[in-house]
Amino acid sequence: MMKKDRRSFIKKLGIASVTAAVLPSTFAAETKHVNILNRHLLADTTKVLKIALIGAGGMGSSDTNTALEHKNIELVAVCDLYDARLDNAKKTWGSHLFVTKDYKEILDRKDIDAVIIGTPDFWHKQISIDALNSGKHVYCEKPMIRNIDEGQDVINAWKKSGKIMMVGSQGMSSLGNEKAKELLAEGAIGELNYAEGFWARNSPIGAWQYPIPKDASTETVDWQKYISISKDRPFDPLRFFRWRNYLDYGTGMAGDLFVHLFSSLHFITNSLGPNRVSSTGGLRYWKDGREVPDVQLGMFDYPETKEHPGFNLSLRCNFVDGTSGGTYLKLVGSKGSMDVEWDRVTLKRNAGGASDDPFLAEKAKEGSNQSDRKQIMPPLETVYNAQDGYKGAHYDHFANFFDAIRNDGEVAQNPIFGFRAAAPALLCNESYRKNEFMGWDPEKMKRV
Repeated sequence: MMKKDRRSFIKKLGIASVTAAVLPSTFAAETKHVNILNRHLLADTTKVLKIALIGAGGMGSSDTNTALEHKNIELVAVCDLYDARLDNAKKTWGSHLFVTKDYKEILDRKDIDAVIIGTPDFWHKQISIDALNSGKHVYCEKPMIRNIDEGQDVINAWKKSGKIMMVGSQGMSSLGNEKAKELLAEGAIGELNYAEGFWARNSPIGAWQYPIPKDASTETVDWQKYISISKDRPFDPLRFFRWRNYLDYGTGMAGDLFVHLFSSLHFITNSLGPNRVSSTGGLRYWKDGREVPDVQLGMFDYPETKEHPGFNLSLRCNFVDGTSGGTYLKLVGSKGSMDVEWDRVTLKRNAGGASDDPFLAEKAKEGSNQSDRKQIMPPLETVYNAQDGYKGAHYDHFANFFDAIRNDGEVAQNPIFGFRAAAPALLCNESYRKNEFMGWDPEKMKRV
């Protein structure tokens, strides 16, 4: 995507092009520069939008709090299957709220413009389709689906509805991603040939060991409604409150975390996705009855397209990480590399320096006069930091969503994009379980 086209695209998303102001270097080396990334919102926020939350757990509540930071957004209803979450919703957001355990009561209301879906993954497809069919705009947490076969159903419902649907991999709307997209298009790292991503956690909550309320029972949880589209099982608070650990309800590490990295990578590179997927891993530490690994590795082949050359992607996820965890996405090209974070990009360019490999360094000396060799310079490094007071990618993702509703615009992660980000993550899980490579057609969005 050329620079002018990229700015036009970002403007359609309701946010101005990211700008970078160069500051004097604060580092000793003259080859390192620091820039500040600035966000200038273009959206008209005067129209009041009324929203409802379906699924008031940790992520649904976080989404709602972020949504309410925006001007003229009103929360009018909340749905959850656990009594205490409904009580807490009224304490947090107001006693005026309509609360229910039946999401269809929310969809029947005419005063709601949009819904936020923060339920466990296995409910995403059904509630999204029902919401679109009822005339609501939809913000659905990632991954958009739990099974690949569900993707086209959501896409078809979205197209038929004429409504806005945003998938919630919020990091892709970040200043960091937008700057990385611009730098790659301008050839800052040359020709892309490799990318890698890493996500690590080292805490019980980070590893999905969510607290189990003392009052958890069939008196406080509508268990039958929860499992109504899944297997019939007796009440199990672990499967309700720690649902990510179980195949009936969640999508494992890949669906929870790899999908974020796919979303950012596809946004930056304009890629439709890989055509070959493989994955391995294991249950190394959290032997608590979970059905998914706590260490997972993925390898992906991205074919050459008109948008980018062929390249390879490596992803890793670790829930037993002794360094307390972290995340990053790195893009490597023929002339340099970029470390991409949501509020920062570090660009490193090859200045023809010596290799760190002692064998290669020794071989380079052969046949050369060391006294005649030019002084080796380190790779040029430029850092792009988000401006002070930057409200973050989560805020920007909702800014895009609300602007698209108000102005009949576009969103960065519509269901087609969301499907292409979810599919390789879900194929990771299949590859892990079957111990084989998985084929995928990223353009036609179907198995091979």
